[in-house]
Amino acid sequence: MSKKKILLIGETWMSSATHYKGFDQFGSVTFHSGAEPLLKALSDSDYDVRQMPAHEAVEALPFSLDGLQEYDALLLSDVGSNSLLLHPQVWLHGNPVVNRLKLLEAYVAAGGALAMFGGYFSFQGIDGKARWRATPVERTLPVECLPYDDRLEIPEGFTPDFVKPDHAILAGLPGEWPLLLGANEVRVKRSPDVDVIAQLPEEEGSHPLLVTGRYGNGRTLAWTSDIGPHWLPNAFVEWSGYRQLWINMLDWLTAKA
Repeated sequence: MSKKKILLIGETWMSSATHYKGFDQFGSVTFHSGAEPLLKALSDSDYDVRQMPAHEAVEALPFSLDGLQEYDALLLSDVGSNSLLLHPQVWLHGNPVVNRLKLLEAYVAAGGALAMFGGYFSFQGIDGKARWRATPVERTLPVECLPYDDRLEIPEGFTPDFVKPDHAILAGLPGEWPLLLGANEVRVKRSPDVDVIAQLPEEEGSHPLLVTGRYGNGRTLAWTSDIGPHWLPNAFVEWSGYRQLWINMLDWLTAKA
């Protein structure tokens, strides 16, 4: 049995630092990936998960529906909409290209599966710079983005409340979840196809954490916290339910409608 093909888009960044040593200084640039825990957890699963780093997605994400349909599911994680809108042909040369946000919408409508995972450049993101609000991608999601910085930083941690504890995505998971340290604030869409499975506790505003939905012939999912540190601390990554949680999400996303 062949594995289902999953494309994880984003969850990478580069940082630049200046080091001072007395009179002297030098600079360094470091590449980071926040997806390593998830990729490791799913390496021996029924899913072949390929990560496309954010800087590569600018040019490498397919420009055709056929190209996207090579994948059983697409996962957007901590990558802003500009990375898919401002191809070098547009940004540097002023030439038109295919709008890949509209292409992602068409992919879902035709029966594809799309998830957005939380982060500083997910949903509306830090300082509102992720800018997924009012886009074709937002139309497919079961949640709406806010028009401003949507981060919920909860350094003391929280454990979710389960609205639908019998949902398939929660099957086989230990009852006691480790703490989470934050999420993106979103609004749930009013639709009979939308299900809130888990949310933040009442004292943290009961904001949605895990929401599923349908768009056209496809399925969509929003997980508003992270897939690894910092919002998902090491204790969550090391939790016995970590691997099963993502497998359950992928199982639901890729199930035949």
